[in-house]
Amino acid sequence: MASTNVVWSDGYLKAEDFERYYKQKGCVLWFTGLSGSGKSTIAAIVQRSLFEGGHHAFVLDGDNIRHGLNRDLGFSPEDREENIRRIGEVSKLFREAGIIVLTAFISPYRKDRDTVRTILDDGRFLEIHVQADVETCKKRDPKGLYEKALAGKIPEFTGISAPYEPPLSPELTIDTTMESPEESAQRVLDLLRSREII
Repeated sequence: MASTNVVWSDGYLKAEDFERYYKQKGCVLWFTGLSGSGKSTIAAIVQRSLFEGGHHAFVLDGDNIRHGLNRDLGFSPEDREENIRRIGEVSKLFREAGIIVLTAFISPYRKDRDTVRTILDDGRFLEIHVQADVETCKKRDPKGLYEKALAGKIPEFTGISAPYEPPLSPELTIDTTMESPEESAQRVLDLLRSREII
């Protein structure tokens, strides 16, 4: 049941106050791609580089979010939609606090990613397609998930028994079969500089 009698509360500090203090602009880097494509690895390298440069960044990782905030959700299309909607709303709060948010979620459906772009409607949503074919991801398989999915132990697994809809016009496409995680991270940092986020 939807909440009623709810009124948004504006704090004393505005987004621009945080941004002036942190000397950066709050934004959301939305890494999307198949499991094993390299999303979390690249996000972690970017976060470390930003931190070492005196910036404030936080990684929201798919598995970590499902341990707490979204532990009530499964992997049906409806639950995936709600998972991404919640992350979009949390990301917006971080962004309004002047933080650079790096999200690492498969987020397989364009519609759901477009919804988040609408929530973050001020040009501070940067979609990054971390591209790797299924065969490459299967070879990497850091969590052993593809093996389980192919054995029928994981239903609705993206890339095997559930679809992945790649972005049509992301702000950045990274092909992790062609470059190292460090090279990919550098391209993300270059994007942030070109958009005058940092």
